[in-house]
Amino acid sequence: MGHWLYRNIVEPGKLPLLLALASFVLTFVITRVIVRLIRAGKGPFGNVKAGGLHIHHVVPGVLLMVVGGFGAVASSRYGFGAYLSAVLFGIGAGLVLDEFALVLHLDDVYWTEAGRQSVEVVVVTAALVGLVLGGFAPFGVNDLTDQELQDRGGVILTVALNFLFALLALSKGKTRTAVFGVIVPFVALVGAVRLARPGSPWAKRLYGRRPRARAKARLRAYRHDRRWAGPSRRFQDWIGGKPDDEIARSVPGHR
Repeated sequence: MGHWLYRNIVEPGKLPLLLALASFVLTFVITRVIVRLIRAGKGPFGNVKAGGLHIHHVVPGVLLMVVGGFGAVASSRYGFGAYLSAVLFGIGAGLVLDEFALVLHLDDVYWTEAGRQSVEVVVVTAALVGLVLGGFAPFGVNDLTDQELQDRGGVILTVALNFLFALLALSKGKTRTAVFGVIVPFVALVGAVRLARPGSPWAKRLYGRRPRARAKARLRAYRHDRRWAGPSRRFQDWIGGKPDDEIARSVPGHR
């Protein structure tokens, strides 16, 4: 394990990326736990205020991203400076993307339906960074054996094929399948070979003169959403918490 870590992470200079990813995910998890405790009125935590102004955690997040980003540019991929900058940047990115929906809408939508976008962006970001981190790129690795070259070539070819399938799935309106298909082998292939979702670029271009295909695509999309919308929402609620409107509807006597 130590040899693999050195050959694939340390030697190519990807240790700062690993530290940034770890601090990013950990910061998001800790932040969500704290804000959910604040929302429930539990624990010693509370909102940060200055002169009656609520200071959102996106503010220190931006500052940490600036410090970590400039620190990373000023340092090499090796050494304490690079590692510290990566951790600061990861923490800042976790704080900023946790309030991505607030920045997008320029409104405090953290506990609304629109606030779910923050969770989705964090998951997609972590997945994409994990893809870059897990890539067996030979750049920066010295004295590769024939077996290592063959292994890396096989991985690169697999990633390239998955990326092609992901592009097809994306054109068919299956964004999540496309993103995770880049990481998990051949997941995107399922989205690439199945019917496109109504309104996707693929459906608009190729189903325009095929009414049976359009009808079948709408029916399949309806059945898919009906089957998976509930589990997907429960998973999002488990990660980020229920929006305010859903909590209100769950209160007895609320209309």
